[in-house]
Amino acid sequence: MALLDEQTQAALRQYLERLVEPIELVTALDASDAAKQLGELIEAIRAASPKVTVREAMGDEVAGGRRPAFAVTRPGEAPRVHFAGLPLGHEFASLILALLQVSGYPPKVDQAVIDQVKSLTAPLAFEVYVSLSCHNCPDVVQAVNAIAALNPNVTAVMIDGARFPQEVESRQIMAVPTVYLNGALFGQGRMELPEILAKVDTKNDERVRAQLAQKPLFDVLIVGGGPAGAAAAIYAARKGITTGIVAERFGGQVMDTLAIENFISVKETEGPKLVAGLEEHVKAYEVDVMNHQRAVGLRPGAAGQPAVVQLANGAELKAKTVILATGARWRELNVPGEREYRGKGVAYCPHCDGPLFKGKPVIVVGGGNSGVEAAIDLAGIVHHVTLLEYADALKADAVLQKKLASLPNVTVITQAETLEILGDGQKMTGLRYRDRASGEERQIDAAAVFVQIGLVPNTDWLDGVVARNRFGEIEIDPRCATSVPGIFAAGDCTTVPYKQIIIAMGEGAKAALSAFDFLIRQSAA
Repeated sequence: MALLDEQTQAALRQYLERLVEPIELVTALDASDAAKQLGELIEAIRAASPKVTVREAMGDEVAGGRRPAFAVTRPGEAPRVHFAGLPLGHEFASLILALLQVSGYPPKVDQAVIDQVKSLTAPLAFEVYVSLSCHNCPDVVQAVNAIAALNPNVTAVMIDGARFPQEVESRQIMAVPTVYLNGALFGQGRMELPEILAKVDTKNDERVRAQLAQKPLFDVLIVGGGPAGAAAAIYAARKGITTGIVAERFGGQVMDTLAIENFISVKETEGPKLVAGLEEHVKAYEVDVMNHQRAVGLRPGAAGQPAVVQLANGAELKAKTVILATGARWRELNVPGEREYRGKGVAYCPHCDGPLFKGKPVIVVGGGNSGVEAAIDLAGIVHHVTLLEYADALKADAVLQKKLASLPNVTVITQAETLEILGDGQKMTGLRYRDRASGEERQIDAAAVFVQIGLVPNTDWLDGVVARNRFGEIEIDPRCATSVPGIFAAGDCTTVPYKQIIIAMGEGAKAALSAFDFLIRQSAA
């Protein structure tokens, strides 16, 4: 059976018609089955375009000596973009973009970002550890590959953790994506190109502050770029008022969501795909999107003065009205050992990190939909899954519980109170819990624990500014108004019941209409 089906091969040929200059694939193979597959992929690429040639590597010039691996370069140049392992699954898109960008096809980023990349002078060697089922990993791989394609001082290596288990074990990598820079740990989790540049370019903050200082007074400024924030921006912009979005990460929590099957009129989709659609829709209007900026403070306006949103880099933005749509993040267990072993066995994304624990026992904490879905997914990868639920019964939908019960390598324990994450100082080794029925304490040995116990609102920075309930949710009225005139809120950061994407979008639209109504009444007063 061919590695690439006819449809994929046809798409590959179509993409490679865009190659600007000839490229060269430099191979470093061995006798493994994985190398045979990689060789087949290389041949498919070579056959797809006359601008592609292939040669064998000399010494360790490819992927630091890892095999099987290959690099993409231009003839006569030292390889800078490398793939250690087989870039299929979610990483196939990373491969296509690398082929194009190394040939001279420009990445789809602002010219200012391209200029910033080209201005980097320090040698940078990126190593990105991924799993092919990780939907966050391609963003990081594609970002560092673009930097390497544009700047001769930079190299980038994608490393499939499943293909290099000894390396993963020696570096104690238990979460993906994990990025090393010049041999030292650089970061974990999803990162976009501007975020990476901000960390390697020490002059970046000064430039960004100067740019933000030139921003106008907004009629409405939305803090947060998730479904609620995006909907608010579209509805506000359609009213013809000056609209801005400031977001730490456009898309928010939805970027970490893989399967979405309850978004009405869309039978099924994935979080990143939905976010791409949201961003495209927002940018169709005159909305000033200020991404990768974290809000740390809010000063409401008084006596006709505008509200001020303070950012982490020291910049300030002013607006007549503000819509808070900061969403939520994964709730933590808040037990000893959790933070110590985060990324070392304690994980929050089963789709991303599950493949790193293939054949090993793992634990899932949480019996709602997220927890049961995680257990079902992991059961197909790991040796055994133990699911712990605090209540006396699972809370997931019946269809999910039925599927879970059919799996032979899953154990469900209810009335289990997690007490401590255990470890050996380097990685997590197990979990201690209390049986709430008997009071007995017990221990489970495991390689990882996946925490799936709901969300906590991102509202800590608003302490003392607007009224919040005991859960930290912003209290709003039916029109999304907060306790402060001119400040509105929408989505998962508020008291609105049921944290769902479609509900957040509706609340964002409502908040924008309420802000517009507020502005009209103020101008008429």
